Amino acid sequence: MHLSVAVVPAPGQVVVRLTGDAGRPTLPRLAAGLTRAAEHGTPSVVVDVAGARFHDRAALRTLAGFSDTLSAAGRRCRVVGAPAATRRQVAEAGLAGVLELDGPLTGADPVRPLPRPAPESGTDPRPTQPLPVGSLLAAAGLPAPAPEEAPRPRAAAHPVRGPAGASRRRVPVPLDRWR
Repeated sequence: MHLSVAVVPAPGQVVVRLTGDAGRPTLPRLAAGLTRAAEHGTPSVVVDVAGARFHDRAALRTLAGFSDTLSAAGRRCRVVGAPAATRRQVAEAGLAGVLELDGPLTGADPVRPLPRPAPESGTDPRPTQPLPVGSLLAAAGLPAPAPEEAPRPRAAAHPVRGPAGASRRRVPVPLDRWR
């Protein structure tokens, strides 16, 4: 599975674009991207899921935990671009009351997000500490991710044979030409 998470700051909000396969194996990448978005401190985070395919409910639960964390801080998380399959998964997981989708969950059933408490005037709604990735996964009831290994350095290119592991292209030569 591969998931691409792009965090794009905009005036008054941060947009998180998800592209690819979202599931249990990609949760650390998803949680890290959501954490980066929350660290910007904007009042609104928009998660664009138009290019994402959710293979299980783990990623949706992570989004729901992220939304709850933001709403507790007086901020907002909207999920936009959800195709019909994703909306069906949200309904089946019972997350329609937690995730704020940009349209109806089904043909005529509008999604009603939880009411957000109004921030007190004169207070800064930004979190005082960054949200750790582990807390988003814990809110979704999932174990913390294993630390990622540093990539191994590549071997230096050989002056005659080229890069390590590369073989030279063999060109067939007709033998009758040399007779």
